[in-house]
Amino acid sequence: MGGWKKAFILALVIALILKLFFFDFIVAQGDSMEPAIKNGNVLIISRLRYGLRLPWKQKYIIRWAQPKVGEVVVFYTPMGELAVKRCVELTERGNFYAQGDNSVASYDSRSYGSIPADNIIGKVLGY
Repeated sequence: MGGWKKAFILALVIALILKLFFFDFIVAQGDSMEPAIKNGNVLIISRLRYGLRLPWKQKYIIRWAQPKVGEVVVFYTPMGELAVKRCVELTERGNFYAQGDNSVASYDSRSYGSIPADNIIGKVLGY
């Protein structure tokens, strides 16, 4: 195998590991987080902000932090949909309430209640 093929495969493996365990990129859909995040913005997600979670598991293996009020997080709603919302309240049972910045257009915890912290995929670092 040529040197460039090995380098390409190595780069591909490293990129996959980074995406699965460290950082992810998603495209914002909808206007529930406007004006902060607009529809179509590419979001950079830190997968390690709150702990170590395997992509195919629904719980963190190791958790070292909880979301802070005001942080924008990516999580699975109780219906299994991926959502981007701001953490507005923490509860003592390890749950949090999430709300969109555009409260008129946001389907959030006001409709479906609190979310387990294990549902969090990561923290939005940039958009």
